[in-house]
Amino acid sequence: MPSIPQPLVPGDDGGADPSVAAALAAFASGTGGAAEVASALSTARLLVPVVALLTESELGENGLRREKESEMALPVLVGADGRKAVPAFTGAESLRLWRADARPIQALTPQVCRAALGEDAAAVMIDVAGPVPFAIEGGVLRALASIGETSADRDGVQALLRGLAPHADVTVARVAPAKRGLFRRLRGDRG
Repeated sequence: MPSIPQPLVPGDDGGADPSVAAALAAFASGTGGAAEVASALSTARLLVPVVALLTESELGENGLRREKESEMALPVLVGADGRKAVPAFTGAESLRLWRADARPIQALTPQVCRAALGEDAAAVMIDVAGPVPFAIEGGVLRALASIGETSADRDGVQALLRGLAPHADVTVARVAPAKRGLFRRLRGDRG
């Protein structure tokens, strides 16, 4: 019989990590950079959404179609350029802004980044519906995904993140709330 895993952070109130929220606010105001956001995210708990995906329906006695079977699925966002991104959220409120019926799964940022790479996604999109959207991609995505997979210490990873920020393969998208349509939703997500 499968067991229900214990929460990553027991007693989690669903709030955003204060250091991540501060780094994102500084990034949005132009007083902080992507490297500071990546550094704050490197040890943060994120919420990954899962949504119900109808797999089979049937016609009820009243003539209306009803759900017979459904599965839980990880939504994937697709950019206008066709690249995939895995959505993740700093807290329950930012998840609700995006999709109120999504259910949160706790995960550390490096786990989310490894999962994104495993799904052939080009990015992890943090708080896609706000308050401050932030894309983890390129070298930063790979660096964050490597945390915990090697014997490199945290200071070494932080130095790597700082060193990656100025390079061309590291880009960060700023998505204004009015441009939420930049990514269309896939895998059963109502758009």
